[in-house]
Amino acid sequence: MRVQITNDDGVEAEGLAHLAAAMVELGHEVIVVAPRWEMSGSGASTGPLHSGTEFEVSQHTIAGLDVAVHAVAGPPALSVMAARLGAFGVVPDVVVSGINPGMNTGRGALHSGTVGAALTAQAFGMSALAVSLDVPTAQPGDRASVGTPGSSAAPGVQPQWATARRVAQIAMDWLAEAPRRTVLNVNVPDRRVGELEGVRWARAAATSGVRASGAPAGPGRLRLELTPSDLVLRADTDTARVQAGYVTVTTLDGITAGAEIPVAEALEAALR
Repeated sequence: MRVQITNDDGVEAEGLAHLAAAMVELGHEVIVVAPRWEMSGSGASTGPLHSGTEFEVSQHTIAGLDVAVHAVAGPPALSVMAARLGAFGVVPDVVVSGINPGMNTGRGALHSGTVGAALTAQAFGMSALAVSLDVPTAQPGDRASVGTPGSSAAPGVQPQWATARRVAQIAMDWLAEAPRRTVLNVNVPDRRVGELEGVRWARAAATSGVRASGAPAGPGRLRLELTPSDLVLRADTDTARVQAGYVTVTTLDGITAGAEIPVAEALEAALR
């Protein structure tokens, strides 16, 4: 199977190298197309696109792997779209995104570039897997976070990449046999395999475990702070289950229409 590896932490991120190696070990034909630099929080954004739009692409390598590595000057969704349209020769069948250092759980996953890449793959007719590892991540001033997405682990943290790699391989084996356009969002506790409580399907929580707040930081500036949330979560949600030591799997289905309500009739009546 032809597998595109991407992420939102940049082509040189450690998690991406682990994920690419994991897919090579499974025997897949791997191509890496990922942002040149960190694009966390970009969601499914492609950046401005018009007919004739050009963007920079450079070639990179991953130590120990004989795979093509392309760095795109744009968000992960752009990397997915460009690869699917044949810009790099190999047209992928499946997209695998990550390994993101930090959870991508709860409704906040809407903003994740890791998850956005997977949903973009779905929109282009592919299945996809987004993989995240719940490690504290580096923050400005080297302040450890509480499991929010970021470009690298906090100082002194040694992520359990081997656990995330193994989970990604098992999930990929399952995904290869699933219906086309299946998307899995997988979150892995930062534990050794033998220390995991198990694997559970989970619904999206109301929060990823953090609370955002903003305050002025001088003329024309705003500071955003992320602090632990005190919201009590349902036990069957992804955030709660990862915090309890379970690998969580959540199926995602892009942008879908909600239940039909009589809004069209009301708008039409108002137009008359």
